[in-house]
Amino acid sequence: MEVKGKVHEVSATQQVTESLKKRELILEYIENPQYPEYLKFEAIQDRCNLLDAVKVGDDVEVFFNLKGRPWTDKSGKKSYFNSLQLWKVNTLSGAGSAASPEYAAPADISSAPDDDDLPF
Repeated sequence: MEVKGKVHEVSATQQVTESLKKRELILEYIENPQYPEYLKFEAIQDRCNLLDAVKVGDDVEVFFNLKGRPWTDKSGKKSYFNSLQLWKVNTLSGAGSAASPEYAAPADISSAPDDDDLPF
């Protein structure tokens, strides 16, 4: 699965257990500009490094897997949790970098004829 949006937050890498590390990316997803959504993705293990080059404000495309799992509390009540585990991030445009305007190629005036009749 993939989604495009603007980076809202990038967390530092957390060492959850001795063998597990994770990092979170919060993405502002604007399907309806009046009600933006904030999606939390998690990168685990070696994928934490994918977020090193990502900055707040970047427009990105995030590729992820949707994971779900049950959990039963001490009283026996079962709950379900979902997580979005990212596996690839493409930066579409950087924060604060405006797209460079396109200009026409410069005209070669050296090949213009000398017999123009312009008054200046």
